[in-house]
Amino acid sequence: MRGGTVTLFVCGDVMLGRGVDQILARPGDPGLREGYVTDARAYVSMAEAVSGPIPVPVDPAYPWGEALALLEASAPDVRIVNLETSVTRSAAFEPGKAVHYRMHPANLPALMVARPVVCVLANNHVQDFGRPGLEETLAVLHGAGLRTAGAGRTAEEAYAPVALPLPHGGRVLVFALGAATSGIPPGWAATADAPGVAHVPELSPTTAAATVRHIRSVKRAGDIVVVSVHWGSNWGYLVPRDQRRFAHALVDGGADIVHGHSSHHPRPVELYRNRLILHGCGDFIDDYEGIPGYEQYRDDLRIAYFVTVAADTGALTDLRMSPLLARRMRLEPAPPEDSAWLRSTLDRISYGAHLTLNADGALTLAKGTARAAR
Repeated sequence: MRGGTVTLFVCGDVMLGRGVDQILARPGDPGLREGYVTDARAYVSMAEAVSGPIPVPVDPAYPWGEALALLEASAPDVRIVNLETSVTRSAAFEPGKAVHYRMHPANLPALMVARPVVCVLANNHVQDFGRPGLEETLAVLHGAGLRTAGAGRTAEEAYAPVALPLPHGGRVLVFALGAATSGIPPGWAATADAPGVAHVPELSPTTAAATVRHIRSVKRAGDIVVVSVHWGSNWGYLVPRDQRRFAHALVDGGADIVHGHSSHHPRPVELYRNRLILHGCGDFIDDYEGIPGYEQYRDDLRIAYFVTVAADTGALTDLRMSPLLARRMRLEPAPPEDSAWLRSTLDRISYGAHLTLNADGALTLAKGTARAAR
């Protein structure tokens, strides 16, 4: 916390399972039950065919690459990631799912190296190995001292926010929700006596109102509220009207940052009432590098988002977006031409947010943008 502001790091999906798990020091069982791939090591081979050899086994910092230097240089007060994988030894594949993600618990250092403060778990892969797999995931993360939001052993635990105290006396409250629109099965919803995720069956005024009631029951003066939501389809720039209305209702009800994820590439940035809405942060770490299709969306480009808000009001004061390139399952600085492409694309599709490309390759809000969005 500096000068009356709070800076948060958020990003898209951190998928340390499947192929990424296989390049780490303690890979789990590579067996898969996908239509075309039955061995997770195939995703490593596909990435190597595109970008060159990967020095297997890699150290825990390898998948994060240059993102770690960005984190150290920016020194955010809070680090939030959407951990989109189960962390389990289980072989009980969830029936009816086409894709299953798991990371061996012994590879947890590959997550810890980034020092996340909150791991969001309300997504469509955290329960890929059933409720026992989710329970092991929670036990492993909590055993390492990590805070989790969006999944729990009961509904009360799953929907509860993580409260992080700030030096000025306020808190950062992190709520997490998983929407059915991202492919989360309804049977994954946490109940009073069964583990699961904080599930949102539809992005409607009714479900938004329920979240707002929860926010208002917890939020105090000086608190900053983040609502992290796994929502929407994998591809495309169109944001459905119900999603924007849901996000606006959250802000109207007290949310200061809406951290959206699920899409495989960055989607529009929106400024609404001087609050930041990220409709899709894209992937951050995954094993998709060698998978063809949808090249027009440049899903090899990733963004580290550094969001600065006023400590007393939660109003946005600055947004810095650092582009990265996934190559050999590692994050590298994006070339200047790729950063320029991202700026042009996001500037064209975003709502009330105009972006500038800095000399260092980072994207920032154009001067006066935040004030104009009040």
